[in-house]
Amino acid sequence: FTMCPGRVISKLLCSGEKEVDLAVQSAKAAFKIWSQLSGMERNRVLLEAARIIREQREEIATLETINNGKSIFEARVDIDISWQCLEYYAGLAGSLAGEHIQLPGGSFGYTRREPLGVCVGIGAWNYPFQTACWKAAPALACGNAMVYKPSPFTPISVVRLAEIFTEAGVPKGLFNVVQGGAATGQFLCHHPDVAKISFTGSVPTGIKIMGMAAQGIKPVTLELGGKSPLIIFSDCAFENAVNGALMANFLTQGEVCCNGTRVFVERKILDAFTKEVVKRTQKIKIGDPLLEDTRMGALINRPHLDRVQGFIKQAKEQGAEVLCGGDLYVPDDPKLKNGYYMRPCVLGNCTDDMTCVKEEIFGPVMSILPFDTEEEVVERANNTKYGLAGGVFTRDIQKAHRVVAALKAGMCFINNYNVSPVELPFGGYKASGFGRENGRAAMECYSQLKTVCVEMGDVESVF
Repeated sequence: FTMCPGRVISKLLCSGEKEVDLAVQSAKAAFKIWSQLSGMERNRVLLEAARIIREQREEIATLETINNGKSIFEARVDIDISWQCLEYYAGLAGSLAGEHIQLPGGSFGYTRREPLGVCVGIGAWNYPFQTACWKAAPALACGNAMVYKPSPFTPISVVRLAEIFTEAGVPKGLFNVVQGGAATGQFLCHHPDVAKISFTGSVPTGIKIMGMAAQGIKPVTLELGGKSPLIIFSDCAFENAVNGALMANFLTQGEVCCNGTRVFVERKILDAFTKEVVKRTQKIKIGDPLLEDTRMGALINRPHLDRVQGFIKQAKEQGAEVLCGGDLYVPDDPKLKNGYYMRPCVLGNCTDDMTCVKEEIFGPVMSILPFDTEEEVVERANNTKYGLAGGVFTRDIQKAHRVVAALKAGMCFINNYNVSPVELPFGGYKASGFGRENGRAAMECYSQLKTVCVEMGDVESVF
C-alpha cells in the first residue's frame, strides 16, 4: 500500500432500489436462521469474528488509513476497539433474558427479550470500521440481521468486515453492505421490511432520517453532532489538562463528533495554558498517515477542507486570533502534494457568540475561552443546542462530580477526554441525538420486550 492523497483509489456502484431490496430480503432470510440460535451459539460466531479482526489488525488498520486518511497509529486503536466491541457483545449474547413475575392464584407472567429483525446501520466517514462494529455487534448479539451503508467517502473497510463475518460463520446475508449516498439511504429507511435504523452523522441528515423512520413507525438511534465543552480549572494537573485538550481536539484531524472544541480555561491559568497548548500543537507531526511517527493525516476531502478553512477565516473576521496553524500544509513528499492537509489551529480571543464557538467545525480547530467562576462556566457550557459530551479537569473531585452532574451531555469525562470503552454507553442529549451505542444500553436499542400473562385457573367473565 502507498498513500496517494487526492487520487481515486477505487470506484463503487451505488446501490439502487433493486439492490437495496435484494440486500434486505437476503438479510431477512438470514435473520430467520440467526434469531433461532441460542445466545451462546451467537457468542461463538462473534468471538471468531473478533479473533479474525485481531489477527488481521495491521492489514485492516492499513486499509482504514487509506480509506479515511487518519494516522496508522490511530487506525490501529480503532481496530482494537472494534474487536473488543465484538468480544464484549459476544459475552452478552448469552445473557439476554426476561423475568418471571408471580401473580395471584398461582398464575404468573414472564417477559421475553426478542430481536427486532432486519436493522439498518448508516455510518460516518470518520470511524468507518469502528462505527460499523459498534452497530453490528449489539445488533447481531441480540439476534438481528443488519444491512449497512457506509459513507460514500469511506466505502472500503466495511466490505472487509462483511467478509470477516462470513468467514466467522454467520448465515449468508446476515450482514450486508450497500453502497451509495442519500438516495440509497432513503431506500433503506423507507423499506417496509426494515425494523430499525441506527445513524451516525450530521444533525440535518439525522432530522431527515428521523422523519422517514416516523412514516413507518421505526425506532431510531441517532448519534449526531456536537460542540462539546472542555472545562479546565486552575487547580488541574496542568500537564494532564494540556494533554487532554490536545486529545479533545486533534484526534482524526479533528473530525470527531464528541470533540471538546470549546475549551474553557480559568482566567488565572489562561496565559500559561494557552502558551503550552500552542507550543504542543505546533509540534504535531503532519504528513503521510502510513508513517509510524505521523500524528495527523489528511482531512477527508477537498470540500470539507475548504469548509474548515472557511470557519477559520470567519473566526478572524469576527475578532478571534489565530494563535497557530489554520493554514494549508504541503508535505515535502511529492506524492502527497495533492493531499487535503492543514496545520492544526488554536484560536484565542474567542467569545461565546462567535460562529467558531457555536457551530460544529469538524476539523482541527480549538477555540479557547476564559472563565472566572464555576457557576458561570457551567451556564456557558450548557448554552448550546448540542449535548454529546463534556469534560472537566480539576484536582477537586467533589467539584468534578458536581460539574459533570450539571452538564447537559450524554458522555462526560473527568481528567481525561475521548476515552470510549465499549463497556460504557455512548450517545447524546438534545440535538446530539438519542439512543446509545455500546454498553448494555445498546442491547435494549436492538431488542424488544414481549410480555406473556399465564392464567392457571378459569377465566372469570364479566359478560
